[in-house]
Amino acid sequence: MSILADPATLAVLIIAVVLVGMAKGGLAGVGALATPLVALVLPPATAAAILLPILIVQDVISVWSFRHTWDGWIIGWMLPGAAAGIAAGWYYAERVNEGQLMMALGAITLAFGVYRLWVERGGRIVAPSTSPGWVGTFFGGIMGLTSQIAHAGGPPFQMWVTPRKLPHLTFIGTSAILFAIVNWMKVPAYLALGAFPHEVVVAALLLMPLAIVSTLVTVRWMKRMNPARFYVLIYVLMVLLGAKLLWDRVSA
Repeated sequence: MSILADPATLAVLIIAVVLVGMAKGGLAGVGALATPLVALVLPPATAAAILLPILIVQDVISVWSFRHTWDGWIIGWMLPGAAAGIAAGWYYAERVNEGQLMMALGAITLAFGVYRLWVERGGRIVAPSTSPGWVGTFFGGIMGLTSQIAHAGGPPFQMWVTPRKLPHLTFIGTSAILFAIVNWMKVPAYLALGAFPHEVVVAALLLMPLAIVSTLVTVRWMKRMNPARFYVLIYVLMVLLGAKLLWDRVSA
């Protein structure tokens, strides 16, 4: 039977695809909810496998849309760490406790979002972060690990990059290019783990049109957004995302 034959599974997958489309369109971080959401109706490995081809197609749209606005310095520092994190996630695939990892990620994301909202409350002007590149490599490692396991690399990326106060389109473009590379780097591990049986590939292909539309709609919205409101929105989303990930683990 097709994975999409069950109405409940289909409904959850539709919501998840829209979430990752919003993330690829510029609302970085919300995509981290997709895999835990799909894991409510499918095995976690199957959930991640269905979403990976969809993420790669959405990457094409987001990279093309923001190809003129990105920061190579940030990508250059984060990418080596991301590669190491992906390798670790692959190597320890059978031993990593996904629930504990997501709980820790949720707690850190929630705390960071609340902290940034407090620091910048009332429109306070905060000097951009000037943390050295090696810090980005460290966060890249966490990003690669959480991305390999549950496509949840957005929060670690945000924790290092948002305080740097990039122009909002540069922030989105940097995220788009970095995660496009990271998602292709995950493919060999998924293939080696046998994550793409026929029914998974068919389900991903059938969901592609929705993935494309949701990404294009969010890209259009992001390009029209007031830059002053962008980072406030990102921090609020981080608080909500962190709380959701934490609650899912506590109530499990």
